[in-house]
Amino acid sequence: MQQSGRSGTKLSPPAAVGLYTPEQRLRRDATRWTLVQGLLAPLQFLVFLVSTVLVLRYLATGHGATAATVSIVFKTLTLYTIMITGSFWEKAVFDRWLFADAFFWEDVVSFLVLGLHTAYLAMLAFGLGSERGRMLLALAAYATYVVNATQFLLKLRAARLQSNGHAARLQAVTV
Repeated sequence: MQQSGRSGTKLSPPAAVGLYTPEQRLRRDATRWTLVQGLLAPLQFLVFLVSTVLVLRYLATGHGATAATVSIVFKTLTLYTIMITGSFWEKAVFDRWLFADAFFWEDVVSFLVLGLHTAYLAMLAFGLGSERGRMLLALAAYATYVVNATQFLLKLRAARLQSNGHAARLQAVTV
């Protein structure tokens, strides 16, 4: 059952018929936020890979806690940055800050990822839990991030396939 917000917009997405309308595709291609997201996503993934190695090294050896901690904080900051700029991107393309139908579930999982990263920062700031416990929480956040990154990669692939299909239809019409 779909719920309505104050403005009557749906909080859960309808069945998808395509990732972008032609107008949304034009807005996606015209906004600078597409480039920003395209640059931040691989940067965030690189930070994730380095941080994962550092966290696993700490968990395996007990050494390198400071490096692992700094990397987790940096990963969290890159996550916040990509989430904020992503909301600008969604607003530019879909005229919604977040939870646009095409990216509804990706945004839901993104908030779970954000919550886990933020819980890590809170535990670190207030000295809660053990170093090992915080590192395990970071790994849980990273595992959720992998799910979320996979969602986005699948959407990018769907967008590319939709775009290729659209181009093929246009070519067939003009021939």
